[in-house]
Amino acid sequence: MKQTAWADLPNAKHIDRILADLKRNPDRWAATRNATRNAARTDAWTAARTAAWTAARTAARDDAWNAAWNAARTDARNAAASGAILALIAYDDCAYLLDEKPEHVQMLALLGNEKAILLYSACIALQKEII
Repeated sequence: MKQTAWADLPNAKHIDRILADLKRNPDRWAATRNATRNAARTDAWTAARTAAWTAARTAARDDAWNAAWNAARTDARNAAASGAILALIAYDDCAYLLDEKPEHVQMLALLGNEKAILLYSACIALQKEII
């Protein structure tokens, strides 16, 4: 089996999980993104994404990001997945949020937690709880 560019990262299995679920359930990911989008969240998401991107580049993980992004972008419904993948590449300690109750992740996101902001949509999609 071919090794991915992110295989050596602590959250590799979670990135693989997201990409596999995105491929199996693209409509669910699109619905999740649409259900969680609003103006305030878009601003917060953009800020969180910028911070995570800076962290990922600082950690010299941009090769992993580029490879994972290319894997996700084959589907037009990847916006929810891309934020989660970026968070998982940038922050080694955030994967637990994917298994938390979506309302708990949403609360952290509303409080400005950048990891939660980026992982909220993925948390919902992976748990099949479209709001």
